[in-house]
Amino acid sequence: MQSYDVIAESSAPPSVVWALLLDARSWPRWSRVDALEPARSHGLSPDGRDGVGATRAFRTGKVVTRERITALDPGRRFAYEGVENPQMTDYRAAVELCETPGGGTRIRWHGTYLAPRGMRWFFQWYLRRFMQAMASGLADHAARSPAGQG
Repeated sequence: MQSYDVIAESSAPPSVVWALLLDARSWPRWSRVDALEPARSHGLSPDGRDGVGATRAFRTGKVVTRERITALDPGRRFAYEGVENPQMTDYRAAVELCETPGGGTRIRWHGTYLAPRGMRWFFQWYLRRFMQAMASGLADHAARSPAGQG
């Protein structure tokens, strides 16, 4: 089993970061994801508050991955698992939010997965960089959003 564990900090409060995590339609604005694939997503809420069991399909380049929300602890923990990914299996991840003393948010994004035998070293390097960019993009976007400015 391989893993990654990255951290980013935002000046935005946890409620703003949380709202972005729940709204799959916002991910292409702040992450390395190119697009939400609505035709392949199921159970998404029209108000951007996706719940446990919702499946999201994201396209990054030519690769489409599907992920299912497995746990929500509002404002604190967002967990999901890979449903379909042509490049790895047994993917499980969580995003944990913690309010910082100044009212901002510490974002910890971590996960485990299995990569193909000949690609494990590459995935370890690539996925850590990719997920750091995801966490940093979320932190930066939340800080720039009108609700995130204090």
